[in-house]
Amino acid sequence: MNKDWIAFHLREGLDELTRTIAAIEERQDFEETEFEIAMAHLYNHLNTAWNSRNADDERTAKCSDEDFFAWRAFPADIQMGRP
Repeated sequence: MNKDWIAFHLREGLDELTRTIAAIEERQDFEETEFEIAMAHLYNHLNTAWNSRNADDERTAKCSDEDFFAWRAFPADIQMGRP
């Protein structure tokens, strides 16, 4: 497991989540479009942390377009709720 890579993406996701919660709580004018953008950013980092957890440093440094889009996709190997 590439712990440094995973931690980077989890920290980025945490930062986005923290900013989003603060904006929702503090701003009357927080809109759904802003929420969608924030959630896409959050999911990008969470999904990348999971999907690329075993990628080595060389591969993460190169991060091809194919890797970028595969890593940011919702994980197919995490069971969510009922089968």
